[in-house]
Amino acid sequence: MNTRNTEIGAVDELVPSRYALQVGDIDVMVISDGVLPITASTLATNAEPDDLRAWLDDNFLPRGVLDWPLNVAVVRSGGKTILIDSGLGKEFPDFARAGRLAMRLIAAGIAPSTVTDVVLTHLHMDHIGGLLVDGLRDRLRPDLRVHLSAAEAGFWESPDFSRTVMPDPIPEVLRRTAAQFLDVYRAQLRPFESEYEVAPGVLVRRTGGHTPGHSIVRIESGGQALTFAGDALFQPAFDNPGWQNGFEHDPLEAARVRVRLLDELAASGEQLVATHLPFPSVCRVAQADNGFRFVPAMWDC
Repeated sequence: MNTRNTEIGAVDELVPSRYALQVGDIDVMVISDGVLPITASTLATNAEPDDLRAWLDDNFLPRGVLDWPLNVAVVRSGGKTILIDSGLGKEFPDFARAGRLAMRLIAAGIAPSTVTDVVLTHLHMDHIGGLLVDGLRDRLRPDLRVHLSAAEAGFWESPDFSRTVMPDPIPEVLRRTAAQFLDVYRAQLRPFESEYEVAPGVLVRRTGGHTPGHSIVRIESGGQALTFAGDALFQPAFDNPGWQNGFEHDPLEAARVRVRLLDELAASGEQLVATHLPFPSVCRVAQADNGFRFVPAMWDC
């Protein structure tokens, strides 16, 4: 991480880590939790090796291990401050460039005690870990409401990894982190079945696929809309929506969810943010000959 000292005890980052935008009357801020190293092969476990190498080369990405962006969002609507996902936390202390949410919330002027609600797209460790970190967890309000699908909470009582393709240590870490999270936050959980309006214009909807209870968040106000897609979409999805990610618990259903979502966004022209697209990941989706096209938004500086 590039930083410089500004005064004793203060750090000024020399990298962009937050991006604010308006969706009608709703304030949205995308915050980077950092980057997570991941083997490139995990991005497309069913792709031909030569096809994956060609895609990586075309996108100037390394063939071995690449940096996977980690994006979360803070939404303000109807007097509520809503955190969507919470990044990796400190489960892997060797990953020094991830787990930066607590610091960056403060830097963005967002006191953790002002967060009224959390929406979790799913319970993978890189989406819930931040809520388990001292310095964030101990600053949250006691009446915090945590929204996730009932199917997601149920799945992690006895998770099935039989269709995933992950390095050996990962499934056990995922299982342990989800169990810890459910134990810590069970009294604050507000499970929903298919969809739930968290605040005016902020609707969380279960999609399934990536995990049985995976959900997306659609923000709509004043004729504008933005979807936070969580892990429904990854960077290769635009060119190759049928490629399967190693973390998907139901790869075939995840691909169907992905294509439906891309079709919807291409038809509507609405904005998109996703966890693992390059920061700040604000973009639109366009149709292309053999798939879709990632159209980055112009930064409003």
